[in-house]
Amino acid sequence: MTRNLTLLTDLYQLTMMDGYLKNGKEKDIAVFDLFFRRNNIITYSVAAGLEQALDYVLNIRFEKQDIEYLRSLGLFDETFLSYLKNFRFTGDVYAVPEGTVVFPEEPIVTVRAPLLEAQFLETALLNIVNHQTLIASKSAKVAYAAKGDSVMEFGLRRAQGPDAGIYGARASVIGGCRSTSNVLAGQKFGIPVAGTHAHSWVMNFPTEYEAFSAYAKMYPDACLLLVDTYDTLHSGVPNAIRVFRELRAAGHEPKGIRLDSGDLAYLSKMARAMLDEAGFPDAIICASGDLDEYLINSLKNQGACINLWGVGTKLITSADMPALGGVYKLSALHTGDSEVPKIKLSDNSDKITNPGFKQVYRIYDNKTGKAEADLIALRDEVFDEKQPLTIFHPKDTWKKTTFTDYTMRPLSRLYIKDGKLLSPLPALTDICTYAEGEKESFWDEYKRPDNPHVYKVDLSQRLFDLKNQLISQIRENHG
Repeated sequence: MTRNLTLLTDLYQLTMMDGYLKNGKEKDIAVFDLFFRRNNIITYSVAAGLEQALDYVLNIRFEKQDIEYLRSLGLFDETFLSYLKNFRFTGDVYAVPEGTVVFPEEPIVTVRAPLLEAQFLETALLNIVNHQTLIASKSAKVAYAAKGDSVMEFGLRRAQGPDAGIYGARASVIGGCRSTSNVLAGQKFGIPVAGTHAHSWVMNFPTEYEAFSAYAKMYPDACLLLVDTYDTLHSGVPNAIRVFRELRAAGHEPKGIRLDSGDLAYLSKMARAMLDEAGFPDAIICASGDLDEYLINSLKNQGACINLWGVGTKLITSADMPALGGVYKLSALHTGDSEVPKIKLSDNSDKITNPGFKQVYRIYDNKTGKAEADLIALRDEVFDEKQPLTIFHPKDTWKKTTFTDYTMRPLSRLYIKDGKLLSPLPALTDICTYAEGEKESFWDEYKRPDNPHVYKVDLSQRLFDLKNQLISQIRENHG
């Protein structure tokens, strides 16, 4: 059953709605863009959370108890409360598909709806899309560092509450993880679940060997043993090998071992040699313990013999960047038959918004099939791919690139029209396949963890001119 998240909002959304209603703005049509701003850490992101965001939009209902609560605040009159009783979303929602690689300033979600409806969506959409996009992006970077090895999401116990653990697991799989330890997320979304045993399992038996033997008898075809409870190389690995031989004699093959502490590069190399010498060259060596993309990359560079990674805290909390920084900004307002583009100015140039009803185009080189640049344009602009296309940096306008043999792909699609979902959303497995293709379409130079190359995100000439025209007008009027 869908939870009613209607009151998952900031109070000022409701007070603004009340004010719009009292000022006769209920028929105005607004366009809002949800996007994130650049910072010193972010390079690219993987869009996620759209399924939950659309579910929220389609199921907004002010129940009787919601109205009673709002009445008890003493802020709203009966006219506004009566309006809320029949409140439904009747507008349009455009978005990039989940799994799309996105960059700062690019609209991930665009809402075009009656002003009161569009305004109300802000808080919940940001909450849902910010979080899942953040975790999917971290997961993508961890998976890239693993260079094709499987990554398991292990973060539930360190997540910021149940929802962060559940939806973080979903987002991590979109980003590139292959499985999760989170059983509820596995049930809810069909994600493969994975895990071994804890140190406490070993400590609950008289000896390490007896603990390993008992586990192997229960799961003879899925035996992955945690070997660092007492002494990894002098006790853990030798006892694991002893149990593996017993499994093989009984007609089963072991999965491998897990390292959770110590010098993972050294221990994995020594363990690999011991396993190989004992006749188990196919045994997996799994590593866990405060891993992230930087440590995994370092271990890879050190020649660590690890081929399965369990990543928890630093993935599920996106430890180095705990918030995406997504915002939801008004970009156009329709009053009557005319559309008026809107812009927000700031002393910080990165906070000046891009006006108008927009689309983002990804430009691909036809010879390589790789993405070369993104172009943010007004939605009614038409481009002829048979003609050369010159784009320029939105600040350093002397930096220009011309494409001659290229293809342009619009990123944003219409998902909700007049309050109705246009078609069923894709399964999570299909989202993951799409996300993998998205990441593969970018050169490694843009994805490397250290000093990545800056991907071009430019404005069309029309949008650039409109933006500067509005800036000039506002400065003249308010200067």
